[in-house]
Amino acid sequence: MATTHQGLTEADLASLGTLLGDLGRAARERRFEVAPNPCVGAAVLAGGREVARGFHERWGGGHAEARALAAAAESDVPAERWDTMVVTLEPCSSRGKTPSCVEAIGATGIRRLVVGAVDPDVRHRGAGLKLLEQAGVEVIVLEGAAPLEEICPQFLAWAGPDRLRRPHPWTIAKWAQTRSGHLVPPANADDNRWISCTASRDEVLELRGSVDAVVSGVGTVLMDDPRFTVRPPGDTQMRPLRVVLDSYLRTPPDYALLAQELGPGVGPVHILCQGGADVGRWHALEAAGAVVTGLPAGETDHVSLLDVQAWLWEQGARRVLLEAGPTLLSRYLKRDLVDQVRIYTGEAIGGEGVTMAAWMSSARFAERLDRECDCDSVLEAFSG
Repeated sequence: MATTHQGLTEADLASLGTLLGDLGRAARERRFEVAPNPCVGAAVLAGGREVARGFHERWGGGHAEARALAAAAESDVPAERWDTMVVTLEPCSSRGKTPSCVEAIGATGIRRLVVGAVDPDVRHRGAGLKLLEQAGVEVIVLEGAAPLEEICPQFLAWAGPDRLRRPHPWTIAKWAQTRSGHLVPPANADDNRWISCTASRDEVLELRGSVDAVVSGVGTVLMDDPRFTVRPPGDTQMRPLRVVLDSYLRTPPDYALLAQELGPGVGPVHILCQGGADVGRWHALEAAGAVVTGLPAGETDHVSLLDVQAWLWEQGARRVLLEAGPTLLSRYLKRDLVDQVRIYTGEAIGGEGVTMAAWMSSARFAERLDRECDCDSVLEAFSG
């Protein structure tokens, strides 16, 4: 039997390819939690046997390589026996929300890295592999064993040159609707404050704990008096920016949004208005703790959404949650600024105001997943 790569046989390589495919399929199950990051799976091997595996499970959380190493440390296999790491995508070489995976791998005794794909981002492509090779780690690339276009096509779009030339955050639109597509429940509902059930609302708290900013419109603020904070079961270590699009500064300074002290799960409030908005209201909101920023007017005499997206990017927001009513939501959708949706459909029928039914019937979704959350139906998808 032919021998390649310092003692690995063709059968060994085939086995590694099978493992990569298995890791890729398992990583793909987390695609909505990690986007726009790639779905990545990793495994630590010792003598050809799997010691532990790990996955990138949520935006801002530990990378697959670090999680696999942590799991291996909890095993009964001593670290000095670890010899190979298998990972579906080239390890990152730069520090971001987490330390570099190249550093983590290099700090172990692992002497072989098997990857399924090289990073498609031209800013980082090949950098991690080169650093590990320079550190004496053998690098094997098994192209096609864990194809990115199947595991995480959204990352290919995010990391592509077109997106890099248009730096806007990944935007997730979340809303709850009745069975008829209304975002406001019928007036005669048992509890007309909520469309979705408690379990669904808990999921939203978790979602808020995995984004850099929560964006809403002044209409939602006036109607619901929301806080937009991260509360358990969400990760309260996260403090996403709370951003309100309020062209004419109608947000009341005494609303709940501005009554929260900054702390765990409570990020700063930013109100984006048109330049030249009422100075008295501007000062009152700043006195209440908001940061007010004037932006140019866009279509229909509202703050320009393109400028909002650019502003969010400048603030360091890369993954943003849009929690808005039908007016602002429709503006985002019409401008193709929504990358991902999570739609909760409750048990109520009918409702007040406009309906999303027409949009739902014509929308194109990619990677669609339909599931249940207690009594609600949930649709998750990337924009098609």
